Amino acid sequence: MAANPPGQAFPNKTRVAILAELEKERRRLMQSQSMNTPGASIPLSRPSLKEFRDNAEQQHIAAQQKAALQHAHTHSSGFFITQDSSFGNLILPVIPRLEPES
Repeated sequence: MAANPPGQAFPNKTRVAILAELEKERRRLMQSQSMNTPGASIPLSRPSLKEFRDNAEQQHIAAQQKAALQHAHTHSSGFFITQDSSFGNLILPVIPRLEPES
């Protein structure tokens, strides 16, 4: 059997067989998808438990940030922003820049 040229992992016959198999699988998937009732939106995959937990955690953090920001604005004369912090702070104080008096 002759050696394949560099950069060619499979012989041409193997490559053609793989491509034919992929095309057959694609057609089978398209056919099974078209058999679903039109207009019905059925997700092909459910979100994983990790994605669900991450989404719930993000919503919880957003609610905490909003509550902390409202509390800070009502009980302080300073300015605050919501910002992701590597130290776990939900809001950060903003110090205004004052123009130097000349």
